[in-house]
Amino acid sequence: MQAKGGVRSLNKSDQKFFLVREDVLPEAMKKTLDAKEMIERGKAESVWEAVKRVDLSRSAFYKYRDTVFPFHTVVKEKLITLFFYLEDRSGTLSELLRLVASSGCNIMTIHQTIPLQGRANVTLSLNTGGMTMDIDDLLTKLRKMEFVEKVEIIGNGA
Repeated sequence: MQAKGGVRSLNKSDQKFFLVREDVLPEAMKKTLDAKEMIERGKAESVWEAVKRVDLSRSAFYKYRDTVFPFHTVVKEKLITLFFYLEDRSGTLSELLRLVASSGCNIMTIHQTIPLQGRANVTLSLNTGGMTMDIDDLLTKLRKMEFVEKVEIIGNGA
């Protein structure tokens, strides 16, 4: 799908993940990784301090922080956290969990908000160690479910 100016706009089922060499990453992404590492290691006490030290705007940091990760963290991590916006219909959570379980993921935690205005938020923490399909394939299947309005990976870690 093309947006104004010829820039491609992503549908919810179009998201994919890629392994990219560091030397081709934009400077803002590299600095975001540096800032995240400072925060994780306790070398910066806040986002503001970290972005100041790497000479990056806070808006650039927030733009990339949930989209760029060091390869070693993605490879060694077996836990991911997914956030869903779901339509409030009978059986939706059950159907969602059935698909996740059929992928070989072990569901560690489930948090669901009280549905408001016909929508509910669900957060799932998953152990992906036993996955029988690619994470991109699972995300595509989840996004294609009729009652799923949005799926986001909001974290990964051990």
